[in-house]
Amino acid sequence: MVRFQTLVLSLLMALGMLSPLKAQTSEPPKIAFIYLSPADDATGWTRQHERGRRSASAFFGPKAQLDYFENIPDSATALPLMRQLAEDGYDMFIATSIVFQDAAINLAYEYPDVKIEVATGFVRTDNLATYSARFYEGRYVHGLIAGQMTKTGKIGYIASLPTPEVLRGINAAFLAARSVNPDVVFDIVWTNSYYNAEREEAAARQLINDGADILMQATYTPRPMQVAEEMGIYAFGWASEMREFGPNASLTSTIDHWGPYYIGRIRALIDGRWAPNENVNSMGSNTQIIGRLSEDIPNRVTLLALDTISKLRKGELHPFTGPIRRQDGSGWLAADETASESELLTMNFFVQGITGIIPDTQ
Repeated sequence: MVRFQTLVLSLLMALGMLSPLKAQTSEPPKIAFIYLSPADDATGWTRQHERGRRSASAFFGPKAQLDYFENIPDSATALPLMRQLAEDGYDMFIATSIVFQDAAINLAYEYPDVKIEVATGFVRTDNLATYSARFYEGRYVHGLIAGQMTKTGKIGYIASLPTPEVLRGINAAFLAARSVNPDVVFDIVWTNSYYNAEREEAAARQLINDGADILMQATYTPRPMQVAEEMGIYAFGWASEMREFGPNASLTSTIDHWGPYYIGRIRALIDGRWAPNENVNSMGSNTQIIGRLSEDIPNRVTLLALDTISKLRKGELHPFTGPIRRQDGSGWLAADETASESELLTMNFFVQGITGIIPDTQ
């Protein structure tokens, strides 16, 4: 009887009717979440991924083992950890930052049977997927509000690394701000890190001292919001609700919800349907929402923001619709032309009107 069952399992696998994962073991799949910062930190990005992991863990219960590994600063540190976890039988890795992309690429080739996902990544292989949200949609809403609320005409932007996701956000916010305030300028300071509170604070103070009266950030800690509160200006939170760190400073925050995405992808792993997709979620999917708007925002600006959010959710508005030129004046999008997903996922330039340079990280 045992020999017969083994023969049947082998036949089903050969016909593609049974996933290798189920055939090889009756143990629940082991999934490793890789975090750049502490799981219980007050930082927006990691906190929301950890909340997503907990939601998925509660959903699957004993059917899946979801573990996390925190304070992993870069790919050089992540790769030996991920190799060891692969040897220990982990079936899937969820690398929650693009800083882990190099480690993920190496692991994908060394362990072709494991499945890997990289947040905001842009490289895929047969067992390496990427996932993200259209964060630039939230940035667009921020830009509309900032453009109409700045009194100095200068918006301070604390940028982390010049990845396509960060550049999309800067460009979208700038285009929105310019659409309602043609004279607005963006002052951008690069920290060369997603998670460095000291650099973020220094950048925030520099921008404010240079005349910025509203701050945006593409970094992980709430320090810019705290500095804005201290110095009496406005700011926008990123990835989670940051109002608690600046109750007077916060105009609003974008808030990420990863639970449904993780549940769907882990279910696909268990069912043998996982594929190395390029997963980009729009605002309409509720992966990203806009938090409560400050009462300091004038009614007409609030109404414009709410109308814009509604159109973004319905797919009636795309932030990257021409005519738009590149920073050097060369053409990009013609009138009424919309950027393709592939163009956005590989963006490596500023749009016309933004001053400053994109740092070379090579």
